[in-house]
Amino acid sequence: MKALLTCEAMLPRSGAAAAAVVIMVAFNGIFLNANGLFMLIAPLAWYEMVPGVTDTGFFNQHFIRDIGMIQMFLGVAFGLGLFVPERRVGLWAAATSWLCAHALFHFWEVAVGICSPAVIPRDFPAVTLPALLGLALTLLALRNPRQASQRPAAASEPLDCASSCVRRRS
Repeated sequence: MKALLTCEAMLPRSGAAAAAVVIMVAFNGIFLNANGLFMLIAPLAWYEMVPGVTDTGFFNQHFIRDIGMIQMFLGVAFGLGLFVPERRVGLWAAATSWLCAHALFHFWEVAVGICSPAVIPRDFPAVTLPALLGLALTLLALRNPRQASQRPAAASEPLDCASSCVRRRS
């Protein structure tokens, strides 16, 4: 596992940058999957427990579960992108697009007077932060040209990250 997470194809060369990527992916992956699962399993509890949700309209278990599934897909996209570098940009960009649209919608509600500016810091950890982390991850992935050139030679060959790192360093 250590070889997988330190392989050049997977993460930046700098140990600090690699750790930052893993932390950001872990936050988005774990938070989005946990939140989505909570929304699917206990939509009423989620509705009542998450600050500000009851201020946005009536309880609708179908809608909450729909968004819960989206949250889980986004979380999986971040996790999968960490381990499948040739698909990383697309996975992270797609997930980040939804997260950014969601965050911008929250800011729009403040701008037009639907919500008070007090909701911005309240919503930051669950709405804005995942979008910002997604943007940072996607930009880092776009800046790393090594990912595209380190695909297996043939589609039938498994990605052996540890041995490919050893070959490149030789």
